[in-house]
Order: sequence, then structure tokens, then C-alpha cells
Amino acid sequence: MKAKLAGLDRIGLTGLIQDLYAADKDNQTFLHTRFGLGEDVLEPYMKTLDRWLSPDVFRNQDISVAKAKQAISDYRKAIGEPAGLAELMVTFCEKAAGFCYEFGGQDEGYLDALVRMFEQAIKVIHQLPAGDRDALIARLDDVRDISHDLGYGAGDAMDSMLDDDVGG
Repeated sequence: MKAKLAGLDRIGLTGLIQDLYAADKDNQTFLHTRFGLGEDVLEPYMKTLDRWLSPDVFRNQDISVAKAKQAISDYRKAIGEPAGLAELMVTFCEKAAGFCYEFGGQDEGYLDALVRMFEQAIKVIHQLPAGDRDALIARLDDVRDISHDLGYGAGDAMDSMLDDDVGG
């Protein structure tokens, strides 16, 4: 593949990118994110999180942690900017905890995914300038409070992570 790409001239490479762009909406999202096109590059990823972590239960929509996590992974591949990653990860936690709290979906695997994302969010938040951290940590603290009512020790695990974070 690399040899074929290296053999393309500028016009050939531009044509390839145009074809990839036209072929798939995910490719469009990736390219818009990579090149900072549009007003809010996080919007399509946020919509994906909302769809898969806060489905319309009255329309029998499925929930999918995997598809929500894929949105974050796709953003990371496209640009991986720490502030955007932190926002997506904290939003993931808020949506997942909120859905569980509202609809009682205390599935152990789902809550494990929530706790893992909570931990990853803390790590990414530490890559941000000090002034940008407080609001995100406060949002995670709200998630932690909700999670005490969800079961499987999710809130206790988050207590430990935030306590370690504040202490370290």
C-alpha cells in the first residue's frame, strides 16, 4: 500500500482523497476533524455518544458501549487533541451514568466500561493546562456521585480514583 501511495502524484493523491471523502460519511467526519473544517469538530462524535449511550428507549433503540467508545477512538485517530478527548470522555461518563441512573440499567459490563472511561478521562485531563482541568474534574465528580447509586462498586472505584488524583 505504501509503495502504491508513494507512486501517486499530487493530482492522483487529491483524487484518491476526494473518492474516499465521497465514499463514506465516516471518512468525511475524519477529514473534517483532521483539517479542522466546520465550526465544531466534536459535534459528530458527541452525536454518536448521545445515540449509543442515551438511546430512545421508547423507540426500542439499542445501547452500545462499543460504538460509543469507537467514536472516541475515531476522534483520537483523526486529531487526538487532548481537550477534545477529555470532553468526549467526560461526556461518555455523564451519558452512561445518567442513562443507568434514569433507566436502571445496572449491567456489570456497562458499569465496568464506565469506570474504565472515568479512569482514562482523569489521565487525559492531566494533559491539559491547569486552568482547563477544574470544570472537567467537577463534572467527573458529579458522575461519581450518581454512580454510588448504580451498584457493582462503580462509585467506590471512582472515589478511589478521584482521591488518588487529588492526592497525587
